[in-house]
Amino acid sequence: MLAAPSSVNIQHRRRKSSIPLIEGNNCLGRNWTEREWRERDAEIADSITCASSEPAAWRLLTHGARGILRNYSTSFFLVTRFLPPIKRAEVEVVYAAVRYPDEIVDTFPLPAAERHKRILHWREDYSNALAQRDWRKSVATGTPVWVAGFAEVVRRAAIRPEYYQSFLDAMDADATPRVYETLDDLIDNYIYGSAIVVGYFLAHIYGASSPEAWERTMASSRNLGIALQLTNFLRDVAEDERRGRVYLPQDLLRAEGISQINCADPGQAQPLRRVLQHLADVAESYYRLSEADLDAFAPDCRSAIQACIRVYGKLNERISLSPKGIMHRESVPMAEKLAALPPSRYWKVPLALLGGI
Repeated sequence: MLAAPSSVNIQHRRRKSSIPLIEGNNCLGRNWTEREWRERDAEIADSITCASSEPAAWRLLTHGARGILRNYSTSFFLVTRFLPPIKRAEVEVVYAAVRYPDEIVDTFPLPAAERHKRILHWREDYSNALAQRDWRKSVATGTPVWVAGFAEVVRRAAIRPEYYQSFLDAMDADATPRVYETLDDLIDNYIYGSAIVVGYFLAHIYGASSPEAWERTMASSRNLGIALQLTNFLRDVAEDERRGRVYLPQDLLRAEGISQINCADPGQAQPLRRVLQHLADVAESYYRLSEADLDAFAPDCRSAIQACIRVYGKLNERISLSPKGIMHRESVPMAEKLAALPPSRYWKVPLALLGGI
């Protein structure tokens, strides 16, 4: 499925998988192989084709997308439990549609040229899905289920189609990484595609409190996207270096006497710590800017957005204060995550983890 060209033989992709559809416990909490992604797509495509109605097919798709989110991001999975069901399902489909291209460039053992090729095929599938306009027919004719489902979310939520092309631009850039001279360079030429437009997807799903609040809704989404991406960069500096990527702005590194980053060099430990602390402060300012416009969102989504800001803000703070060094990948303990969630809705958490919602 997913890594194959749009012309993949539909009968081949519908072979029966030996892997449970999505939520087998043995598959939770790790990156799936390309084969596992392919087989899940084939199973869900079969189920959608055989579904008795469009709503039934949509439930099958969103159930599969929920399994992807649950497997790959405990934090985001938890905060999205506080969204109303219809919006939550669309957010889960968005997550699946951005997760797979990220896996192409981050996880699958592919040379750069093949990664570029896979992203190009994914773009073509997206364009075809938008042109088809019936997402079930897209699936039936060989479009990957996550592309077909995302194209339907684009239509339902009136998302600008070019936003996803910008996201794919950022994923394509990761196949042959470049350095970023300044923070503005990083935001304009990478974070815009990797995170800001994803925030815009979600803004269209969440909705604004009024037509007049829409501009602030988009501004809050932009600020939160920047904050989340910076926090993610700061947590993964050493891992990114192993992949040949440096997202820390070069001017900040040079100001600390670093011409080429080497996370394993003890002499760079303190200078890198100062760079991380500076960028964590920048991220914190973006979290606060985003939260200041929380009232611009539709009321039924505010608790989930605020929980997201608080959970990832805690991660950002732990990175800034961590004494364990650049080689340590920081995380937020479950107890702290739970403390950031709306107290009146704690019952949703155990039920979600058991697969109930």
